Amino acid sequence: MMESDPKPAPEEVLVLNHNYQPLNITSARRAILLMCAGKAHPLEIDSRTFHAERIEIRMPTVVRLDYYVRRPVPILRPNRKSIFARDRYSCQYCGTTSGALTLDHIIPRDKGGSSEWENLVCCCTKCNNLKGNRSPEEAGLKLRKFPRRPKYIPYINYTRFLHAVRNPAWLPYLEPYGDGSQKSPERVVYYSSLQPA
Repeated sequence: MMESDPKPAPEEVLVLNHNYQPLNITSARRAILLMCAGKAHPLEIDSRTFHAERIEIRMPTVVRLDYYVRRPVPILRPNRKSIFARDRYSCQYCGTTSGALTLDHIIPRDKGGSSEWENLVCCCTKCNNLKGNRSPEEAGLKLRKFPRRPKYIPYINYTRFLHAVRNPAWLPYLEPYGDGSQKSPERVVYYSSLQPA
């Protein structure tokens, strides 16, 4: 499968809790075992069929558990992979997607900047070196969009969620937990428009 292919691997299955909340992405084999054990039922299937000695089962793409699983509410913490995924692997100052990318603290740490979603952006090494230990304004740079914490994504890691939401069969189940970018990727909120006049 090429990297540009928007669909997850065909053997992946979205697992929903009894209340339809996304819980996990698992293998088709594990999903079929859940179905055979009477613990889940399919909501979406594809054209393939799983053949066993005595049964044939249509291959599921989405299954729902027949019972409710209580899990602690996860905290979506910023990390390198999540920031890169949120920013679509592009420098938030110049827009480049080529070359080495790194993280940048908009307000530098030694000037009180935190390592939170709203202060971290994906940045190319050229812009990072140009900015140095200054604010974007001091370095003559402008952010292409205002960074923010993604809407809460339950249980599925953020980078995997952004990949999974591209699957048309999964979109109706994942879309309520997204940030809307899967609907209108061209939508951009410019940092300069959020600053006081």
